[in-house]
Amino acid sequence: MHCVDDVDAIVERILLTYDTITVVGASASIRKAAHSVPAHMQQHGWQIIPVNPHADEILGAPVYRTLADVPEQVGLVDVFRPSHQAPDIARQAVAVGATALWLQLGIASQEARDIAGTADILYVEDRCLIIEQRRLGLRARS
Repeated sequence: MHCVDDVDAIVERILLTYDTITVVGASASIRKAAHSVPAHMQQHGWQIIPVNPHADEILGAPVYRTLADVPEQVGLVDVFRPSHQAPDIARQAVAVGATALWLQLGIASQEARDIAGTADILYVEDRCLIIEQRRLGLRARS
């Protein structure tokens, strides 16, 4: 288990490395965190690629049904799905060559953590992108 300092270092590395966030479970509903969090990150310079099987456009961006449907190389995958779905999403992230996996606040999975660890990809769970971005005072590189 990583100590908090290690997690903080991983959080900072992710936020400083990736300028695009592929959001699994992105929502078109402005009342949901799965909409407001990507919207906040977009407003602070990150490109958002929404993944949702039930929408066509979110935050002005085309929506892809699955991670495998995203036409560009996926780097950071941000997850807004229940914890029990995290292992499958982790496997999909590894399959498309993602190099970082972030499970939002309230989402944690030992199996997803193990999958990420085996694939040697950066992994954060149970953390909110907005809280971390504000706490560290970071903007996207671009």
